[in-house]
Amino acid sequence: MTKISGLKVLITGGSSGIGKATASLFASQGAIVGITGRDKNKLEQVAQQIKAIPIHLDVTKYNSIDAKILDAFHSMGGIDVLINNAGIGSFGELSEVKISHFEQTFSTNVFGLTLITQEVVKFFKAQEKGTIINIGSTAASRGFAGGSVYCSSKFALKGLTQCWRNELRKHNIRVMLVNPSEVPTAFNAEDRVERKEVSNKLRSKDIAHAIQGIVTMDSRGFVPELEIWATNPF
Repeated sequence: MTKISGLKVLITGGSSGIGKATASLFASQGAIVGITGRDKNKLEQVAQQIKAIPIHLDVTKYNSIDAKILDAFHSMGGIDVLINNAGIGSFGELSEVKISHFEQTFSTNVFGLTLITQEVVKFFKAQEKGTIINIGSTAASRGFAGGSVYCSSKFALKGLTQCWRNELRKHNIRVMLVNPSEVPTAFNAEDRVERKEVSNKLRSKDIAHAIQGIVTMDSRGFVPELEIWATNPF
């Protein structure tokens, strides 16, 4: 079993929702946690609250990613686990969809995520070990009306995860996909205010505990894909 204490964990989109809950859980158990976010003030406030290292990073600013990840590596004293959590959504019927909607969503959910992973994998290959957790969605497995943009970005992430898994296993790098169903968070809210918890729906901390479970599994094995549903959300 992999011990959390001392583990160096980098979480994108770590200042709210699933990212914040996961960062808080790992930090409370002795991990060295770095969190990224676009809102510098909020990021620093959350980092202080949960005892994490703030890394001010917008995943869509492609040219700054390599330097920011290098800063994170030095600030954290290394990286053992990358949790790609930052994500956005765009929803609308086919008749309403614009190319700009795809470009904006893919810039975060696919392109920026890929560039961050490229940089972190350099360190993982050098140390011949590492764990990558991509936060997908049940929308990575099934489409729904109005989900053309969001679902296609998560289907893309599922494909990337499978490709990276096959490329990186020979370097002892585990690549896993976590697909939660609906979790009330600030996701897609313009004001980025967290939504209230709903008693019969998943909570961010539920996903955090699931992530903890697959990260701490002995490194000889891994869970390729984990889908998490609410028992009775109706």
